[in-house]
Amino acid sequence: MLIPKTMSAVVYRGPDDLRLESLPVPRIQSTDLLVKVAACGVCPTDIKKIHYGTVPPPRVFGHETAGIIVKVGARVRGFRVGDRVALHHHVPCLKCHFCRHKAFAQCPGYKRTGITAGFDPAGGGYAEFVRVMPFVLPGVVKIPARNTFAEGAMLEPVNTVLKAVKRLSLLRGDAVLVAGQGPIGLMFTKILSLQGCKVAATDLLEARLKLALKWGATRAFNAGNQALPGVIRSAFPTLDAAVIAVPSDDAVHQAQELVRGSGQILLFAQTMKGIQSKVDLSRICLEEKDLIGSYSSDYTLQEEVARLVFSRRLDIRALITHTFPLARTAAAVALASHPTPESLKVLVVQ
Repeated sequence: MLIPKTMSAVVYRGPDDLRLESLPVPRIQSTDLLVKVAACGVCPTDIKKIHYGTVPPPRVFGHETAGIIVKVGARVRGFRVGDRVALHHHVPCLKCHFCRHKAFAQCPGYKRTGITAGFDPAGGGYAEFVRVMPFVLPGVVKIPARNTFAEGAMLEPVNTVLKAVKRLSLLRGDAVLVAGQGPIGLMFTKILSLQGCKVAATDLLEARLKLALKWGATRAFNAGNQALPGVIRSAFPTLDAAVIAVPSDDAVHQAQELVRGSGQILLFAQTMKGIQSKVDLSRICLEEKDLIGSYSSDYTLQEEVARLVFSRRLDIRALITHTFPLARTAAAVALASHPTPESLKVLVVQ
């Protein structure tokens, strides 16, 4: 295709200030790829940066990205123009102290963003074209012909969920509480059920509770029920773990109460710095309940994630309820920030 000199991009200019602007199409080096964006998911991580202004502008956000390669650097091997690909904006070095301990998200190299549409690299998916730098090329995944760009864009969030599930010491038949049945919570519910776990799903929205049952939950409970702990105990006498997929202090405290001794409570949604909560330390020491976290993705799981999504054992197409054109990215972010009972995953498509 003929590559234009300029493109449309949605530029972050300050807190809650997204503007559709014209930018130069990124120039690539001999070790880079140029990708025309087809789909990019709206992620809570970017929403927090946009809403709270935690990083200085200007930037072009969007990191759950899939598209088609339109230019290949002269020194790049294994890719060609026309390949449909899913991108991965963070890849660890696999050599440092953190990587040797498989703490990939703490690797200094992993913290570098390797995809940009201009300005400081920030993912760039809310633009027509992105430059993919050499240190993240190992994370690029080719999308099979039968699969959609939307499925490719979902590889990154699915990866974060699978990574978190693998942090839990679970056996087939174990029972797990999943608090929050938004897009991420539903993916936890499905993946845990695929691994043979019984899932107790909670949420405030009845529509999402019904969906959780379709996605593999054994039982679903309204989180607003004042008698919730007792109701869950009646249905699940033993809970081996809990996943907190909603930023709720009450959900954390309930999980610490409900999970069995030597069980695990995994925090997934508590990503804002400065958040504090009172913890009964005897539950961690005396009752040996692990309080752990999981953040971001695991590059080494890319092949497993691709098989899971592209085989449609985890059919993420049902999670995508709303799509917006690039020019309406601000509206997409607003909907994802304030979901309705009908909304789940929001994508920007081109």
